[in-house]
Amino acid sequence: MFLMMAEVLRFSRVAEAFPDSAFWAFMDFHQSHVPWVGCSLHDLIQPSFSFLVGVALPYSMASRASKSESVSMMWLHTIRRSLILVFLGIFLRSMHSEQTNFTFEDTLTQIGLGYPILFALGFASEKIQRDALAWGALGVILIGYAAAFALYPLPALDFDWSQTGTTADWEHNLKGFAAHWNKNTNAAWAFDRWFLNLFPREKPFEFNGGGYSTLSFIPTLGTMILGLIAGKWLKSATSYAWLLKRFVVTSAILLILALLLHFTGLNPIVKRIWTPAWTLFSGGCAFLLLAAFYFVVDVKENKSWFFPLIVIGTNSIAAYIIADGFGSFIRGSFKIHLGQHYDTVFGDGYASLISGALILLVEWLILRWMYKKKIFIKI
Repeated sequence: MFLMMAEVLRFSRVAEAFPDSAFWAFMDFHQSHVPWVGCSLHDLIQPSFSFLVGVALPYSMASRASKSESVSMMWLHTIRRSLILVFLGIFLRSMHSEQTNFTFEDTLTQIGLGYPILFALGFASEKIQRDALAWGALGVILIGYAAAFALYPLPALDFDWSQTGTTADWEHNLKGFAAHWNKNTNAAWAFDRWFLNLFPREKPFEFNGGGYSTLSFIPTLGTMILGLIAGKWLKSATSYAWLLKRFVVTSAILLILALLLHFTGLNPIVKRIWTPAWTLFSGGCAFLLLAAFYFVVDVKENKSWFFPLIVIGTNSIAAYIIADGFGSFIRGSFKIHLGQHYDTVFGDGYASLISGALILLVEWLILRWMYKKKIFIKI
């Protein structure tokens, strides 16, 4: 959530102002999504968020069970949460549109679409006390999703590339079998050309400019399942060493499998359409990050170091909404009250950095006030 909020720093503008700086180029790369294949730090935000939804589920279920909440009430809460996430995602993506923008590739909508299935798996696996069900479901999801893409035909020689927003010679197009996962010529793109046009639109949907798709919620569910497994292990851990070993070994296996799929050309690592290889790769990164934070915070007992992040994390929905909709408002207020050129005190090249840092500070202070007042937005 902090990385998402920090987008207001706009490292890309600083990098443009200092084109010879390797440092700002590095910072810009890791605050941007890669064009297609590969991964930056910024690309790990959404899978980490999705992973933690799964991690939290065993604790949520245990809390509700301790209050003698019935299964039907748990399901009612699950469906309500799912719908709120979907509608909130649509609302946020419609804020600057003339009419409702029915789109389902947003982080919140993707989680909302898969959440009821995640709950069903969590509830079933809790009953039988085994991880095999979750691992099996993950395998079925990833293999089935990969098969759908692999079976979808590649563009013919007379294919009209204008309907995809890209070209046949786009530098990031993949060759050979991996071409089944190219931008806006794949199975998920074809599904959206049918599905999204069922809703009222300003003009017919042809393609998503970033290549994102509705069906990505299926492999995103795979990421949440990996989080569910991690959450069960975390909740039932018998020792620090046992848990850390499981996290690190699982991370290594997932990363190796992902890299094998990628470099053999069977399945590329592409975040934008959430390929199965991406699910494994980002899941491996999430396990490793969780192990690192668990070691530093829980094992070494350094919780106080992370107070600024705790303020954000305990109000993640509020942080998401603030980061998504309040930045431009705060920026405009600064220009009114501090003057049009308040952010050029260190030169024009650092203007976005100065204004962004002040916006980030204000957003954090709002969340800190909510934290102190125990105001938490929960779904």
